[in-house]
Amino acid sequence: MSDTTTQPRGGIGRIVGASLIGTTIEWYDFFLYGSAAALVFNTLFFPSADPLVGTLIAFVTYAIGFAARPLGGIVFGHFGDKIGRKKLLVLSLLMMGGATFAMGLLPTYEAIGVWAPILLTVLRLVQGFALGGEWGGAVLIVSEHGGEKHRGFWASWPQAGAPGGNLLATGVLSLLAAVQSDAAFQSWGWRIPFLLSGLLVMIGLWIRVSVSESPVFLEAQAKAEAAAAAGAKEEAPVVEVFKRSWRDVLSAIGTRFGENISYYILTSFLLVYVTTHLGLSKSTALNAVLIGSAVHFVTIPMWGALSDRIGRRPVTLIGSVGMAVWAFVFFGLVDSKSFVVITLAVTAGLLLHGAMYGPQAAFISEMFDTKVRYSGASMGSQLASILAGALAPIIAVELLKDYGSSTPISVYLCAAAVVTTITVAVTRETLGRDLTRSRHEEPAATPSAVAAGDRA
Repeated sequence: MSDTTTQPRGGIGRIVGASLIGTTIEWYDFFLYGSAAALVFNTLFFPSADPLVGTLIAFVTYAIGFAARPLGGIVFGHFGDKIGRKKLLVLSLLMMGGATFAMGLLPTYEAIGVWAPILLTVLRLVQGFALGGEWGGAVLIVSEHGGEKHRGFWASWPQAGAPGGNLLATGVLSLLAAVQSDAAFQSWGWRIPFLLSGLLVMIGLWIRVSVSESPVFLEAQAKAEAAAAAGAKEEAPVVEVFKRSWRDVLSAIGTRFGENISYYILTSFLLVYVTTHLGLSKSTALNAVLIGSAVHFVTIPMWGALSDRIGRRPVTLIGSVGMAVWAFVFFGLVDSKSFVVITLAVTAGLLLHGAMYGPQAAFISEMFDTKVRYSGASMGSQLASILAGALAPIIAVELLKDYGSSTPISVYLCAAAVVTTITVAVTRETLGRDLTRSRHEEPAATPSAVAAGDRA
């Protein structure tokens, strides 16, 4: 089999950097928006005295960013499969970072009335739309550049953007809290983290415009152009995905299901649980997540590298089976109210999450053929975000409110991990797949076969 290890312009490190900067900005924006919504947006943009604005509160907050993601995944996926990964990565970065930067310039409700929350809503929709296309392009361009032997390791680096963005956003907010008064932050200081996104975008663009297009995509594009010249008709990628690769889309959704829910339970919901149920300070949960995220960032590529040795499925199953068990241990440790024990609980949970998350980029990329890979991977991942991540904190809060106990939440988290376990168990191994060939042309290689080939 061929191995697409042709050295890209700037090296694989630049390709990885171009993808990592985008996913880091994605999560920086996500966590930043969530923090600002709790700290300042509720008073500066959504004063409860106005009934219309009160209605907009429910429309603009948590779920709206997720709602636009599948549409972004479909649109970016279609054009990414038609004109290339690189162009769409540049566009997604401009839209995503530009929307965040614009949030930092928005007049407040006091200045322009109801137009302030309306504009904020529109910008949040732009963010969600752009983010829907970001993940697929970021992991694909790395997967298609990295070659078969180390694809899991290289493709896992964009995944590290989640804890990286969390660390960056929290670090900036903590720094501002240390040097500013509450009045200054409420007046103008909150704008600084959003305007900082403009600097991140410029760095990201400098990296992204200098990388080369995926050689795997260029080869597939040349074949498609030759077929079109010969008179062959080709369906839109999204149509072909639903007609021929719908099982792979379901596999991608199931693979992400437990991973996505566990992440938001371990990070976002933890803040609610620690403060409202246990009566501890926000800093207790925040610092525990910060420490866990630092470990998470370092270990995600390690899990990706392990998947290059033993397979995507075994590593993912380590995480999903482990999370199903940890779901019941986690809250018991958190209930100790000890910062050290809570930190250990979060860190261990994020380690298990990393086992699902690290191999995921290569695993899902390898499920689809090149001509529909961007569309298929984006649809699978973003539909999972709607079904899993968008609802996870809301469901967890409702369960806590109705039952006053963590046990139903543990059952919910365990069930999500079981869904991923079953999905991965029935999905065939993709390690060693030649991305230049159709799934119908070549069966997926087993880890033992890949190892034998390497020794030969």
